[in-house]
Amino acid sequence: MTKFGKLLVIVGCLVFLGVVVFFLQRTPATTVIEDNLNPNLINNYNTNREMLGNTADLINFSILPNTKVSGIKSYRGSIKGGYFFEANILINILDANKNVLKKRNAMATSEWMTAGPISFEGNIDFTGLPKGQAYFEIHNDNASGLPENDKSILIPIIIE
Repeated sequence: MTKFGKLLVIVGCLVFLGVVVFFLQRTPATTVIEDNLNPNLINNYNTNREMLGNTADLINFSILPNTKVSGIKSYRGSIKGGYFFEANILINILDANKNVLKKRNAMATSEWMTAGPISFEGNIDFTGLPKGQAYFEIHNDNASGLPENDKSILIPIIIE
């Protein structure tokens, strides 16, 4: 193979690697919710709501903001330390006015006594809850009971 041929192969490989890196670093596209496409629907929810609270603590979560939920829903996520007590984390479903509709717990699936990321999982039943805008709240299990130690993340959802 000539020097030019070797150079061409190297440049081709570099371009290919650049394209691969570009696509791996892209953030996933957000899901379009069908109700948002038809402004004449009776239950046209505001699907542009954003997460609230200590959002920088959430590393990943299987329920995306503005997801439609119903029935029994399994979830899993990863969050920075400081939310768990005895491997327990609090999960609440709140209505649009942030009133508690349902309280549950989730359990850590990795070492919970760390400041690093901690994985957790659980499931929750949305059956019988009022339909409409709501929040999935991930709340620290605050063993002290002191309000200044409370931390939470509110993920907007739509109960069907």
